Amino acid sequence: MSIGVFDSGVGGLTVHRALVNRLPQADFTYLADQANAPYGGRPGEEVVALTKAGCERLFDTGASLVVLACNTASAIALRRLQQTWLPGYRKSLGRPINVLGIIVPTIEAATGLPWEHEAERRGDKVEQLDVLGVFSTQGTTNSRVYEIEIDKRKQDIAVFSQPCPDLVPMIEADAGVVDLAKAVDGYVQALKTRIGRYPDRAVLGCTHYEIIADIFRAALPAGTPVIHQPASTADALELYLQRHPEFDPGTGGSRKFRTTGTPGPQNGLVESFWGGPLAFEKA
Repeated sequence: MSIGVFDSGVGGLTVHRALVNRLPQADFTYLADQANAPYGGRPGEEVVALTKAGCERLFDTGASLVVLACNTASAIALRRLQQTWLPGYRKSLGRPINVLGIIVPTIEAATGLPWEHEAERRGDKVEQLDVLGVFSTQGTTNSRVYEIEIDKRKQDIAVFSQPCPDLVPMIEADAGVVDLAKAVDGYVQALKTRIGRYPDRAVLGCTHYEIIADIFRAALPAGTPVIHQPASTADALELYLQRHPEFDPGTGGSRKFRTTGTPGPQNGLVESFWGGPLAFEKA
């Protein structure tokens, strides 16, 4: 048994590394759907179908849990798969399996509240708003998942999502730091223009963006708190496994990296983030 980590490309490696550090004895298989990346601009039905196919690959190779290390997949496909596909597939495999996302732990970190909490709707005017900027793909922005779910839990947080459609392709293509910084600064300034000021806090709402988190920090005012999805996801998964011993994460500490795209070494930007050479096998 193992834990599967799924993303459209290399962004999920940011979550994968946090999970490996938190659960070093567990067995992990990382699957990048690079043949179909990026997901951010795809129609919802395509995202659902591609995410389902990726989960099937991981379950069929022994995963008991799959973590969707992709905001677009988590926002668009996760609930649908959990409700309409997973129960039947679980029955066909005859063992416990589940699919988890990264948006729930991110919202818990942003609000400081458990997912089950719902705010009492008083209708009172909020005197002071905490402005949260969410940088994400177009698909995640269109879903409005952060706006909807945070508003359910806290009325004093105003969420503004900023789509960054060029960033995932640039990161996958090993773009240079200067070009990436120019693009990020443009998105930060676009959000500032919409809000009328910089956000009080920020969420990097795409796991690819963690690879260039230092560029985001440089574009935002010094000291702006940034909510990091990898750490939030690692916290949530550790607690989930404690509550659900029926899911077996393995004990061998193995690490497998697979791709639906071109196997082999990853680009320099990814290897710099990872801290060393990294090669994918053909899925």
